[in-house]
Amino acid sequence: MRFPLPTPRSRSGLVGVVLGAGKSSRFGTPKQLLPFGATTLLGQAVRNANASALDRVVVVLGRASEELRVTVDFGRAEVVENTAYGTGCASSLLAGLDAAGEDCEAIALLLGDQPGVRPEFIDHVISTWQQKRSWAAVAAYNPSPCSSVRAVSNPHPTSLGHPFVFAREAFGQLRYLHGDKAVWKLIEAYPERVSRIEIDAPLPPDVDTPEDYELALAHWRSIA
Repeated sequence: MRFPLPTPRSRSGLVGVVLGAGKSSRFGTPKQLLPFGATTLLGQAVRNANASALDRVVVVLGRASEELRVTVDFGRAEVVENTAYGTGCASSLLAGLDAAGEDCEAIALLLGDQPGVRPEFIDHVISTWQQKRSWAAVAAYNPSPCSSVRAVSNPHPTSLGHPFVFAREAFGQLRYLHGDKAVWKLIEAYPERVSRIEIDAPLPPDVDTPEDYELALAHWRSIA
């Protein structure tokens, strides 16, 4: 599958926040350390973010942070720790927001257990968002036979997924979130303010169980 190159842009303070502090409660062992390609599950998500056109990358760690610091090559990414990761994903988002800074233009949320979100997906979402600079934007994955990637204002039913982009104007609402799945609830609460950016590819699997891990590996091999 071929994707258009992102539109050239000036430095904008668009910060990627990779959430890698999960408890792995449904998996058992720290899933961030699972082997994946030439690195680990989290390592591949970080590689994708670092290879994208994001101006900065922040990675939020929690469980197994010491092991991850010596195992993963974080490259240009800044690493921060969320000591409250046990309270839910929203606490990691807050740690990422603090590191990104209130003066950045927008943040792009990425999951540390979703290694199939490729750099070209990230680039397309952020470059398309920059054309209209909506309050928020989400990727809408659509596994059609077409090889193009396009933005649509009202797509047919698709699988919504990361990256999520939130403009600076949304930071206040993000800081009020608590627990898990809170970002999804915020998106659902303001559908008229959220742009959907279509990607003609299957929704990349995230990893919560050993079965998910095998699925993610198979997905990765299919696009390698």
